[in-house]
Amino acid sequence: MDIEKKLEEFSQRVAYAREILGPKVNDRLEVIGEEISALGPQADTLNVDAATDKVNDISRRLGVLETDIDDILTPMDKVRIVRHSQRVCLKDILENVYDNYTEIGGRDEVSIDPGMLIARAYITRRVGKRLIHHPVMVVGQEKGHGQEFRNGGSIKPWGNAKALKYMKVAAQENIPIHAYVFTPGAYPVEDYPGAAQQIAENIYEMCGLDVPIVAIYSEGGSGGAEAIAMADRRLMLSHGYYSVISPEGAAAIEGKVHGQMRATPEIIEMCALHQQITAQDNLRNGFIDGIVQEPPLGARTEHFDFFKRLRGDVIRATDEVVLSVRSVNVLRRIAMRRGKKQETGENVIIRWELDARAREELLWKRYLKYSRMAKRAFIDKRGILERLAAKHMEFLFAIYSTVRFEILKHFQKKLARVAEDVTDEIHVVTSRVDRLTCQALEALGFRGGDESALTCLSEPRREVQGGVQTYISPKSLDDREISCPHSATRGCLDIWARDLFGEFGGVCPNCGYHFPMEYQWYMANVFDRGSIREFNQSICSGNPTGFPKFDERIQMAKEKTHLQSSCVTFNASILGIRLTCGMLVANFRGGSVGAAEGEKLIRALDLARKRHQPFLAYVHGTAGIRIQEGVNGLIQMPRVTMAVRRYIEEGGLYIVLYDTNSYAGPVASFLGCSPYQYAVRSARIGFAGPGVIRETTGMDIPPDYHSAYKALSRGHIQDIWDRREIRGNLHQAFLTMGGRNLYYR
Repeated sequence: MDIEKKLEEFSQRVAYAREILGPKVNDRLEVIGEEISALGPQADTLNVDAATDKVNDISRRLGVLETDIDDILTPMDKVRIVRHSQRVCLKDILENVYDNYTEIGGRDEVSIDPGMLIARAYITRRVGKRLIHHPVMVVGQEKGHGQEFRNGGSIKPWGNAKALKYMKVAAQENIPIHAYVFTPGAYPVEDYPGAAQQIAENIYEMCGLDVPIVAIYSEGGSGGAEAIAMADRRLMLSHGYYSVISPEGAAAIEGKVHGQMRATPEIIEMCALHQQITAQDNLRNGFIDGIVQEPPLGARTEHFDFFKRLRGDVIRATDEVVLSVRSVNVLRRIAMRRGKKQETGENVIIRWELDARAREELLWKRYLKYSRMAKRAFIDKRGILERLAAKHMEFLFAIYSTVRFEILKHFQKKLARVAEDVTDEIHVVTSRVDRLTCQALEALGFRGGDESALTCLSEPRREVQGGVQTYISPKSLDDREISCPHSATRGCLDIWARDLFGEFGGVCPNCGYHFPMEYQWYMANVFDRGSIREFNQSICSGNPTGFPKFDERIQMAKEKTHLQSSCVTFNASILGIRLTCGMLVANFRGGSVGAAEGEKLIRALDLARKRHQPFLAYVHGTAGIRIQEGVNGLIQMPRVTMAVRRYIEEGGLYIVLYDTNSYAGPVASFLGCSPYQYAVRSARIGFAGPGVIRETTGMDIPPDYHSAYKALSRGHIQDIWDRREIRGNLHQAFLTMGGRNLYYR
């Protein structure tokens, strides 16, 4: 036995355990550390047997201590494990879990991003005398073991674009995708295409990838994790974490930390605990399907038993996805259960290629999986009669939609074709008569008027309301003058508050600067008078994680705004066009999105789909995902995006309009995936606010970094509107994009 090497190994294990415990001190660990230090100089003086006995004793005690420490790890300890440079990384997994692999996609810093690793890999398993080769596409963030060029696994937009490209290749080749999540969060850069844009596209496209997807979480940080983790089976390493924001970030918000200040360790520990970020928390809450057990204090490169266990769990998870959509699989399911008890994953012959029917079934099951998540994380105040009435109305709308848009539509198309043919034949005769008549009138000195008209795609509508205001901003009641922020540079004159917030709609008449306006102003001035019918008012925001003192803050927001959540869903009309609207209100907790808001948006999209109405997502303001709800809020990114995709694929017209501040998760998912996005001139749009960017990158961004004009220049939005023209612009957009039926197909 090489005593010196063993002592060096023990010293490293002790140092590692100290780093995991952070500021805490473990007396037993310190005693063993002192013994190791003292044994070093004595090693040469002891005989071999005595030295061996000492080393074996320390090894046994250190192993027991590591197990004991592992049993009392706090969530923040697990965060430190995940961040440690000795933690297993994706390259280690490729080397030890897969039988062969080749990296693809390149590593260029500017256009590719070395933090995102893509590999075409093979898993080979022997079943009896048969050898089965499974090709897979492996996608994941590569943190490495301290390499700076990997950027700590924080992926830039082009890295996520690379991942999406090769996930689509996997779908074309009909091979499964294994996604490994090792990221503290996406890099908040807003160059083209922009972090939020690319994450939204990734989530939207992954909803429709019809091959088995298995995600394995080690460190799942916010939207950066969701960019590759829209999976049919979600596994998590036992010492990993999955969270809407880092504990330090949550502590900075909770502790109202600004500038060079830092949150206290106590607040950080509290946030890590109450956000419910550990694998055990996420399994209990239904956000993952299984836990991959790690050795005490987390998996490192030398733990080969862990790689064997991970291989078996990944193979079993992929098998389960495939069998769940295959029609003939009874015997193999029984064998799978028996193999699971024996902790083996390679004892059944299962092909991972899917036929067309199975691929369609896979997408439907994926939709159901995500729609059921976080169902208990909001408060539903509806009584039994109200719930029965809602189910009854859903049933009636489903029947109505089927009869009108599926059964009768087929005959309507046939009748329309016949009518068009007859009309065209008649037109041949009448056009000649009209021409002769016009020639005769012109000969007599009469001239026809201008016959310009809209195309058949758009029909003129009679204005119902006439623009009568039904809401007056409280700001207009102040008897004082308001100065435009641009008055010094653009020569704007002071404006009376009653004029600015009344007749001018909060817009400077000289330079067009937009002052903030209340969401009630939009409801009164954009939609037809008396047309708004709100629904799902009884779905309320709550505190599903039991976050300290958050119940009081939620209740205060409800009393202050007279709303039950930051999302208001309603049916309304604009110049006679009926539509469904989901509005995120900045007054309620900054417009942040939690389980209640996500559920209301999903139900509103489902209602619009059944009624065949266009859907307007109006963002009065959103600060992102509500961090106090933990993954209950984060999971709304894929949940609502799934509903948006289903709505669009069935022909829905989905338009997003941003106002004031719109940041983070909603913009990086169900808002950012819309093909038609517009912004009011006052909007600021991005993935992360200035403070978060400064905290994560150390950069101070320019004042216009998130302006609507910057979003327009990088292609995030399609146009910028004046607030006073929203009503007319929306009406025009619904006509030209939706056509006569306000539906694509």
